[in-house]
Amino acid sequence: MTPPSATLVPHLWSGRLLGAMVITFITQGVTIGAYAARLAGVQTHRIATSISLYNLFMTVGRLATLFSVFFIAPLSDAAGNAAAKLQGNTAALSAWQHVFEGQLRLIVLAGTIGMLLFAVLLPMFTYLFRRGVRSFEARGSVPHAVAQLLKFSNVLDVLRSEHLPTLAQLRSFDWRVVPKRLLISNVLVTGVYSIGVQAAFLASVLDPGVARTATSLSGVINGVGTILFTLFVDPTSSMITDQAIHGNRSVEEVRTMVFYLSLTAIVGSLLSQLIFVQAALVIEYVARFANHVHF
Repeated sequence: MTPPSATLVPHLWSGRLLGAMVITFITQGVTIGAYAARLAGVQTHRIATSISLYNLFMTVGRLATLFSVFFIAPLSDAAGNAAAKLQGNTAALSAWQHVFEGQLRLIVLAGTIGMLLFAVLLPMFTYLFRRGVRSFEARGSVPHAVAQLLKFSNVLDVLRSEHLPTLAQLRSFDWRVVPKRLLISNVLVTGVYSIGVQAAFLASVLDPGVARTATSLSGVINGVGTILFTLFVDPTSSMITDQAIHGNRSVEEVRTMVFYLSLTAIVGSLLSQLIFVQAALVIEYVARFANHVHF
């Protein structure tokens, strides 16, 4: 007989859900803010230093994503334990899975909102990177440069640099100066990154028998996203930045590239919601396959 506690549908909102949303909001937003490093590199003519800071931001953002697991995993355990106990009780099982899917979608949505906010703050991040490049050159140490930037007076200076773009400025961004393959690739890469971890956790609840295998596949998915980024997004954006340094492109073209990289990242995050369940089903299938193949 199914324990009464297992039939209870969990509340959608919880402290763990809010914690996962906050972390995802910040980490996805930082990814957008890192785009500003390329523009700052062109403006300061310190492309190597700015790219190093860019890689630092991207790495920190991706590593910080792992901390969201501390909040998502207990939600997954609760849903997975209920799913294991509710085999045969279709209505109750579906209710648990539906609530857990809703929680995961809210986490992905928090990342999208973070991207939107940090995209609005791109002028501030560009100024921050310019200050960071100069501070690093003066001190020769990233920790010392960061400590300098975190001084109260410098923080206020960075905040004052923020300004919303005018409608005329937005219209001046001509997408035709940016390679279409770069924009399409960025949509796909961001779509993969946005749901990799969450889709794996949903797959673990869809079939509790392969839960551990499904969860471990999140690293594989993000690894594929990293490879796609390295092959298709990073080299092209770096080439455009180099061309601007050598005078073959204008600073405005780099600014346009940064704008559209941010926009396509947001689009990719939104589109990931459409393929979220399908991605979880693919992970579930792969997990089942891995568990039934004998070598």
